Amino acid sequence: MVPFSFCGHKFEALSQGALFWPARSALLVADLHLEKASWFAKGGQMLPPYDSIATLTDLTRLVVGVGAGEIWCLGDSFHDSDGCDRLPVRAREILTGLTAATRWTWIVGNHDPMMGLRCPGDSATPSFTDTCGGVIVDEAEIDGLILRHEAVPGESRPELSGHFHPKLRISHRGRMVSRRCFVATERKLILPAFGALTGGLDARHPEIGRAVGTGAEALVPVADRLLRFPLAA
Repeated sequence: MVPFSFCGHKFEALSQGALFWPARSALLVADLHLEKASWFAKGGQMLPPYDSIATLTDLTRLVVGVGAGEIWCLGDSFHDSDGCDRLPVRAREILTGLTAATRWTWIVGNHDPMMGLRCPGDSATPSFTDTCGGVIVDEAEIDGLILRHEAVPGESRPELSGHFHPKLRISHRGRMVSRRCFVATERKLILPAFGALTGGLDARHPEIGRAVGTGAEALVPVADRLLRFPLAA
């Protein structure tokens, strides 16, 4: 874990792509995209069906390792609105164990906008939170920081988000190297995707630039250092 400050708050960046907030004993992750492989399988593209177990196992290790009592998932936690229903038994056991043991909050993303809804008038149909645990919010303001799925251009308040899956791509000793990274400006911080089966968008992509504005840096935690790479407009 590498300590750094953002808008007056102390955080610790983890190389796995998560963010630890010591003052709250909170772990923040974005874009788990659980059950992405089974979503592709429905369309005939068969992938190994282990992505959810791998993602949740990695997350469990981090929760235990940092002693997190509070979890914030910054959207696109499932790859689609039915993903929770498709969780394998072992993955569901891991997830419900985590949501029962922590103060777990799901922030709604563009891939999971219907996660909290029952069929109208059907009280017998379990809701998302009945099945997977936690609570659901569209976004939250915590200790002066806005937590949401996608960065809002022009937002004046300090903001933490996900959505873009940023990766830094650089040439190193004649090879192209790609690493998940945080993208930061003075008042915006975008987390990388945490999911085991997620791709990445180049941190220099214009869409990320439009979301965060000027003065952005890619932050890459390595061992006990936080490498900073300015991102040209």
